[in-house]
Amino acid sequence: MPDGESITPKNNMYLAGQEEAEKILLNAYNAGKLHNSWLICGAKGIGKATLAYRFARFLLAEAERGQGGVAAGLATNPQSAVNAQITAGAHPDFKVVERDFIDTDRKKVLKAVKEGAALDENELKTLRRSAVIRIDDVRTINDFLAKKSANGGWRTVIVDSIDDMNTASANAILKILEEPPAKSVLLLISHNPERLLPTVRSRCARLQLKPLPENTVASLMRRYRPELDEQTVRETAALSAGSIGQALNYADCGAVKYYRNLCALAEAGERCRLKDMLAWAEAASSSEENFNLAAELVLKFYSDHVLRSRNAEDTARAWEEAVRTLRQVQSLNMDKKEALINILGNLCKVM
Repeated sequence: MPDGESITPKNNMYLAGQEEAEKILLNAYNAGKLHNSWLICGAKGIGKATLAYRFARFLLAEAERGQGGVAAGLATNPQSAVNAQITAGAHPDFKVVERDFIDTDRKKVLKAVKEGAALDENELKTLRRSAVIRIDDVRTINDFLAKKSANGGWRTVIVDSIDDMNTASANAILKILEEPPAKSVLLLISHNPERLLPTVRSRCARLQLKPLPENTVASLMRRYRPELDEQTVRETAALSAGSIGQALNYADCGAVKYYRNLCALAEAGERCRLKDMLAWAEAASSSEENFNLAAELVLKFYSDHVLRSRNAEDTARAWEEAVRTLRQVQSLNMDKKEALINILGNLCKVM
């Protein structure tokens, strides 16, 4: 795979570290006891959507081949017609529901398609999506499931993620879950399942995915970002909290460098030089993306080092103060640089 190529669940045929979840799905299929609705849960970036696409490819490939008996695994031929159709979003028995583009940007997409000049990856990244999955988007699932399968096989729907639904759209999908058509499978991705309607959770088979082992994240980093040196791979994997999605994001935005400098400031403690603190805060507040990354790394540093500080109680209070300050930056439009300097000052005192 070329360096830096965007990896998405739609085009990723490789999944590592979730063998236990794969086995649960495979065993249910082989036993003829496949539940109609699955709630695939876990932290962001650990492979939930990749697993959903993998299982969808498996179901649709099995239907196309018409093979009976026991399947040995969920892997499918990357060069198959089914995989090509799913990657292109063109398989008649496969549907994905997610937050749609806002109306003005959706018109841009439709115009490009109509003119035969599809938007490239960079152009798509600039498009804005709506805040929620709308009820009209959910209703399209009914239309999809009302049609017969193209070859008498399974029809598969992925919702990525069900957390993005508002009350109206959640109630709409609940009606589908109550009476799912035969030979249909809904794969609902959730990062925060406890926030969902209890009635939605109760109608799904729950599949809880675990964070990936650090070595697995490092192995995947070598696969997807082969240009990185080994030290950066290891440090990025350690930062990622078991999420390959987070690790790739960290790699692409230079998070390891930010974190190394943050650690150096904290280790200097009260001997930390003001100019070093100002330089870090200046770089970290130079853009919205950099500030969000810096805020995330500061809180991660606190959580990782609270028990190593001279006084865990003081560190915990400084952590709470950092959280409060970062919230005020958003709600009160505080100066980002000043907020980070205050947080760094407290950090150096307690560490």
